[in-house]
Amino acid sequence: MGGLRVINLTVRFLLELAALGAFGYWAANLDAPRGVRIVLAIAVPVAIAIFWGLFVSPKARFSTGRLGQVGLGLFVFLAAAAALFVRGQSTLGIAFAGVAVVSSALLYALPQ
Repeated sequence: MGGLRVINLTVRFLLELAALGAFGYWAANLDAPRGVRIVLAIAVPVAIAIFWGLFVSPKARFSTGRLGQVGLGLFVFLAAAAALFVRGQSTLGIAFAGVAVVSSALLYALPQ
């Protein structure tokens, strides 16, 4: 069971990085002036990373408990999947959401 947990934590870390990329991609492709897109493509992933660090990470500043960590993490992942979906990357968004749901369920089900 320990090996599965390590694999899932690795997958979750990769999901975190991919989510930041998805938010940046979404912001960079908005129908807005170029300067606004550039600023948002940097600011949105930074804001998400701060949120993650404050509420979701294992060493979060504000503990939300196990259910809160899994639930808020899943919320971020599904929002990233939606961002991909609305930017025309529907297959990627659906696949991302599927992996995120499975990973979150495993994280909740596996012992600490």
